[in-house]
Amino acid sequence: MIIDFSRLGSENTSDTVLSPREIFNALPNKNEDKFQYPRDVQSQVWNRWYESKDNSDLIIKMNTGSGKTVVGLLILKSCLNEGKSPAVYIAPDNYLIQQITDEAKDLGIEVTTDAHSQRFSSGKAILIANIFKLVNGLSVFGVGDDGEKISIGSLLIDDAHACLDTIEDQFTLNIPRSSEVYASIYDIFKDGLRRQCESKAIEIEAEDPNAYLQVPFWDWQSKTGDVSKAIIAHKEDDAIKYTWPLIKESFKLCRCVVGSRNIEISPFFIPIQMIPSISNASRRIFMTATLADDSILASHFDVAGHVPQAIVPDSAGDIGDRMILVPQMINTEINNDDIKMICKFVSKRLNVVVIVPSVNRARYWGDVSDVVLDKNNIPDGIAKLKSSHVGLVIMVNRYDGIDLPKKACRLLVIDGLPDVRRMIDKINQGVLLGGEKTSSQIIQKIEQGMGRGVRSNDDHCVVLLMGKDLASKLYSTNAFQKFSPGTKAQLTLSERLSEQIKGKGSKELLDVMKLCLTRDEKWIRASKGAMATLKYEDSPGIDPYALTQRQAYDAALCGKYQEAAELINTLVNQTSGNKLKGYLKQCMAEYVNFFDQLEAQKILMSGSSYNNRILKPLAGISYHKLTSTDIDQAQNAVDFFKGNYKDPNAIVIDIDGILELLIFKPDTANAFEAAIKRIAMFLGFTSQRPESEFGKGPDILWSLGGLKYFIIECKNGAITDKINKHDCNQLNGSVVWFNSNYDKTCRSVPIMIHKSKSPEYAASLNPDTRIIGEKELQEFKDSIRQFIATICSQRTLNDLLEVRKALQHHNLLGDQLFKNLGKSFKP
Repeated sequence: MIIDFSRLGSENTSDTVLSPREIFNALPNKNEDKFQYPRDVQSQVWNRWYESKDNSDLIIKMNTGSGKTVVGLLILKSCLNEGKSPAVYIAPDNYLIQQITDEAKDLGIEVTTDAHSQRFSSGKAILIANIFKLVNGLSVFGVGDDGEKISIGSLLIDDAHACLDTIEDQFTLNIPRSSEVYASIYDIFKDGLRRQCESKAIEIEAEDPNAYLQVPFWDWQSKTGDVSKAIIAHKEDDAIKYTWPLIKESFKLCRCVVGSRNIEISPFFIPIQMIPSISNASRRIFMTATLADDSILASHFDVAGHVPQAIVPDSAGDIGDRMILVPQMINTEINNDDIKMICKFVSKRLNVVVIVPSVNRARYWGDVSDVVLDKNNIPDGIAKLKSSHVGLVIMVNRYDGIDLPKKACRLLVIDGLPDVRRMIDKINQGVLLGGEKTSSQIIQKIEQGMGRGVRSNDDHCVVLLMGKDLASKLYSTNAFQKFSPGTKAQLTLSERLSEQIKGKGSKELLDVMKLCLTRDEKWIRASKGAMATLKYEDSPGIDPYALTQRQAYDAALCGKYQEAAELINTLVNQTSGNKLKGYLKQCMAEYVNFFDQLEAQKILMSGSSYNNRILKPLAGISYHKLTSTDIDQAQNAVDFFKGNYKDPNAIVIDIDGILELLIFKPDTANAFEAAIKRIAMFLGFTSQRPESEFGKGPDILWSLGGLKYFIIECKNGAITDKINKHDCNQLNGSVVWFNSNYDKTCRSVPIMIHKSKSPEYAASLNPDTRIIGEKELQEFKDSIRQFIATICSQRTLNDLLEVRKALQHHNLLGDQLFKNLGKSFKP
């Protein structure tokens, strides 16, 4: 018998109803074994989205493994049914595209990966694409002058936090030194760079891998025409053609950084309107698991401040079981080698994944690792982890966009702080000196990494946060508050567990880890209990600081430079922190320079009084001497501890993190110099970075009291067997600089921190020079660590007499160091 079902009159089909939950129930071809009914969290999010769907921008926050992909697909299906088409689902990379496509197939929802598909353009199928396909200078969706080639009705960006790095990269012009364009641009700016810091400019020319300088904004604004000509002549080069179309219309509102290996040009903020399909989309939905700070959506997607509260499910506890341990908090004597051996032991039976920030750090694991995964082999490596026992796997700088469910990863290690990728970010990090803005980005990256090992609410994984620099970042700032609710709850539970083995060693640490790995019933009960009633916190929304900066940039894009400057000035007046205030004055001066160059220099000069690490004004910054009267070193140290720490344990963790940065390793000069400067405060001294802060002088100057000084050049990144002529001349020049700024009552010792003990044949050093090599540096670090351990363990850090005795016992008094630090140079 043939039945005409159209005559039954049912209108509630998956192609007509609008509620995502009703669409789910009506889908005729979904895999019933996999999708019998939606989860509670999915229904809750669908309902809340449906109530708010008429807002142009919405943020959805759901834990990893809570069915986020299904939520996104059904939302876009609802948009299609409503006529808000075409619909595009954006993923961070190709790896996740296949997962989304498979999920859509199981649901019976039509999707395509072809942007030119008629089914997509007619609103019948959802386009699945990666962020690179949407955002690049040759985007099929249209760019700038080309206009909108493919319109988007409803745009959903999944793992929005993981897409941000790609967007930054796409809007950053990266010109390698091997390119003819590099030489052309360097010639345009070399005089201005030398005026900023002559020694760093010389290092760039000498191809020192640690050297980079920002082009002064007044030079940049006046010479962008010459730079444009150099770029346009090579605009078909691979390094240029995907980025130039994105930034050419806002070129004057870019910053340029010249390094020894490459030149970077990037806009103040992302001019996302250069992809009209994004800025013109009727609906934009941003989905994320870990984005605690929504402000970055303003800088990267131009999301306005009126965006409603993020849509979240009732419970934030639908996350897998993670035991998150910080070994150096349990026992500061547990070192990296101990953790390495634990990882190797566990990897004999289970898959262990270690995320490292760089190729250089991956080498540390070379003697125990089974596989190293980078961008070239990661898809095959992930597939093997999911299907078999691989062992100890090192993953290079991949904190997001990777799924390691269940047996693919039972122990996940985050080894050290993630590296800042771009030179402009390194410069801003140095200017703001670890301020809240830069800390938020680092914590965001750490949380993304921690999320790799647990991909569903029935998954489990142990997470080790390794490295004293990472521990220092977590415990010396308010970092915990920047994590998502689930991660905070799991960290709090794990901390209570850690307290019970405080001071214990590797064996006890492994025993605790086994509670999670072997599914101990008491641990599972405690873990589930910690998450049972967990709720999402109200989102702080778009930070007014970020929103105002975005508004200023948008005004400048329209040529309203005075309005842009006035907006930044409101932030200057609202800001109390000197480092940030100085940086904001530099930002303000950049806008003012378009209409009043003299006033811009005055503002920059004013900014340098708050933060002497910003750009040096044309007139230069007059040097402020580092006083060295008969200061009481011990009293200075006590005052520093009282003013900065409430808990002695935080001092131990912080100094361990700082000392961890004192290593001989290429590309670490800035962090090394910052650490040397900061250590002075722990010892009761004062210090400067004259070259960085004033454009001339040594890397570091220490005042030891009693008119005694250390003139320090840090060459920890050098890999030569001898101290080269340039480095010798630099230290000798720093001695001349010191003698011209300080009178003859002041005594100084020039110090070279370098692996080698002797200069090359054509070079010479001041005969009073001392060398700090690997042995001397380690001894100095040990003395500092023992001094801090003594006063903290005995709780005498506020006792002036005991601090003085500890300094003397560990040979750290100013007179002792002045006589003995380093090894005397012998020509």
